[in-house]
Amino acid sequence: MSPADLYQRYGHVLRQFIKFGLVGGAGVVVNMAVAVLMNKAHGGTKFAQDVLFAIPATPYNFRFTSLVWIVAFLVANVFNFQLNRSWTFRGTAKAPWFHEFWPFLLVGSVAAAVGLFIKIGFTNPLSPLYLPEPWFHENAGLQSREYWAQLLTIVITMPINFLVNKLWTFRAVRRRHAERTEAKAAD
Repeated sequence: MSPADLYQRYGHVLRQFIKFGLVGGAGVVVNMAVAVLMNKAHGGTKFAQDVLFAIPATPYNFRFTSLVWIVAFLVANVFNFQLNRSWTFRGTAKAPWFHEFWPFLLVGSVAAAVGLFIKIGFTNPLSPLYLPEPWFHENAGLQSREYWAQLLTIVITMPINFLVNKLWTFRAVRRRHAERTEAKAAD
């Protein structure tokens, strides 16, 4: 198969992946802005490991860094969904907003749950994934372990998000909606 044949066959998917990546890049900016704002409002990244509450029946705690991950994910997820819906995957008939949003949120939530453990690994001194000193630390600036952990975790989870959202959220959900709409019109 020639490169032209490959491009013709897979060019549409490649363009969607590039658009998804651009939306993801914008979503990273949104995610990181939320993370920076939340950390600054909490006194800086040196307080990111503050315990917010103990997790019942376990020796573990829910820390501020986890709250930052969850809130930043939710804000960026809504932003990414709307931009992907209206730009990346706009070519097909859309299902109603919430019919597409819930699967997108579910996919993102699974990736976010995995990402939460990755981020904890990057920021927990007892983890083999811990981002080492002296390069990474909890002082303000470009070497903040908290911000690098947030960014690296987003990069790691993005390809999973693309594949599952392409194949399920923006294809299967829209197809089911179109089939239901056609069935109603035929009645």
